[in-house]
Amino acid sequence: MNIKIFKNIAPAAVLMLSAGLSSCTGDLDVTPIDPSTVMVADEPALYTKCYANMVLAGQTGKDGDCDIDGLDGGTTGFVRQLFNANELGTDESICAWGDPGIPEFNYNQTTASHPMLTGFYYRLYAGINYCNHYLEVCNGIDATRTAEVRFLRCLYYYYLMDCFGNVPFTTALSASNAHQIARADLFNWIEAELLGKAITINAMDDPSVVLAETSTEGALAQMQSPVVRTSKDQGYGRADQDAANLLLARMYINAEVYTGTARWNDAKEYAEKVINGPHKLWTTGKGKWSAYQMLFMGDNGESGASQEAILPLINDGKTTTAYGCTYFLISSQWKADMEVDATDASCGDPWSGNRIRGAFLTKFFPNGDAPQVTISEMAAAAGDDRALFHGKDRELIITKPTEFTSGYSVGKFRSSKSDGGAQNDPKVPDTDFFLMRSAEAYLIAAEADARLNGGTTTATGTGYLNQLRARANTSSMNQFSLNQVLDERARELYCEGFRRSDLVRFGYYGGAKSSEYLWEWKGGAERGVGFSETKNIFALPFDDINVNKNLKQNPGY
Repeated sequence: MNIKIFKNIAPAAVLMLSAGLSSCTGDLDVTPIDPSTVMVADEPALYTKCYANMVLAGQTGKDGDCDIDGLDGGTTGFVRQLFNANELGTDESICAWGDPGIPEFNYNQTTASHPMLTGFYYRLYAGINYCNHYLEVCNGIDATRTAEVRFLRCLYYYYLMDCFGNVPFTTALSASNAHQIARADLFNWIEAELLGKAITINAMDDPSVVLAETSTEGALAQMQSPVVRTSKDQGYGRADQDAANLLLARMYINAEVYTGTARWNDAKEYAEKVINGPHKLWTTGKGKWSAYQMLFMGDNGESGASQEAILPLINDGKTTTAYGCTYFLISSQWKADMEVDATDASCGDPWSGNRIRGAFLTKFFPNGDAPQVTISEMAAAAGDDRALFHGKDRELIITKPTEFTSGYSVGKFRSSKSDGGAQNDPKVPDTDFFLMRSAEAYLIAAEADARLNGGTTTATGTGYLNQLRARANTSSMNQFSLNQVLDERARELYCEGFRRSDLVRFGYYGGAKSSEYLWEWKGGAERGVGFSETKNIFALPFDDINVNKNLKQNPGY
């Protein structure tokens, strides 16, 4: 990893910042005019920056400079590229745009020179370096905030592990090239960092180099106890212990992919820690809005829906403006003709890009007969509040990938507010993105339950899924097979950045079973075609491979 790409990271502990979410580090390499001056780290600002990296491109708003040299905010936006990397190449989403990198996402043909994956990769490392810098200059100031930053560093590394496999690893800022860590070792390090296990990890490229020796108290124990907040409460948007519990559950459900060893019992245990905590499912609708819809609306931080949010990324349409968070999730999936009530202000700036693939709609309409109706009519036709698709004047099956009306539109994310209130800016959404929400824990626990029970859920796992189905006002089931659990994950979590990882875990993305489940344009073929398991992870960016000779490229690239 070439850390010099990050404008706002430097070894000096000189941080003259505001503590707001939109603040940034600016030029940190500063020598005081008066040698007797004592330089003090601005701890609140550095702490905030570790979170802000997941929402903001840089320090000057949506049209300002990006923190990462040579790339714009849209190319590096954390949520934007989390969506692109995990949705566009799956049965869920496809994009009509011709921007460099979009067709390659659509057709599972990404390479080491893919611009958006490069942006995502460097955005994740920007976050890691912000966290490393905080831990170097602010360690000991606030034990709870230090633990949160350690968690955030683990979260950034989790996404690198999931998407890129064996990656550069560092826990300190350095001008030297980072060594490469094996995917399984990174899994073990994240677990140890959160739980406090004693481990020693050596570099993949040079086994004589010790990358990490972990024996300190785990970050989880030092984080805040789980607590429900709204945006009006101090500390809204901070990660608590359930964020760490859910990250561990997410890792354990994928442990066989990452390490070769299944951890189903652990996945269920940590998911149930979340289920039994205060972050309960939001089940109360308001007026014409269902409880499920309220999770993705412009007042989701205020309406009460945030009781389900374990890690909300804050968007207020004024001080946290960016094209790479919920602005993207809403605008990229909306077109003006989807509005049936002008007072709803569902999208103030429709871009007409992403829409759902026909194969995915069979999760709601098994006979392949999703009607050509509006969003509100679609949910009623499906008998499931989660079916938030617009089919009017749309093609069910995508025959023309570059035409927005070829494929149904998605109306899951909205700018409009359940209380009818106005936005801070007519174009920029106030909608927070719930990067982690407790519904995921119910799905993880149910899947682990099924895998421990020979492939079908027990009464416990069935109960968890039926709670989600009850919230969606759809019928309960007596039992769920593993494939039915996968379908339930699809219905609940679509367009939230999970699908590629889920399909990999079930063997339906790349590999031997890849041809058993096809969707239109999978692998670039109109009716779909299977592809190699090497596509289950992305290539390390050429830019990093070229400058860091410690790195070995992933197989198949």
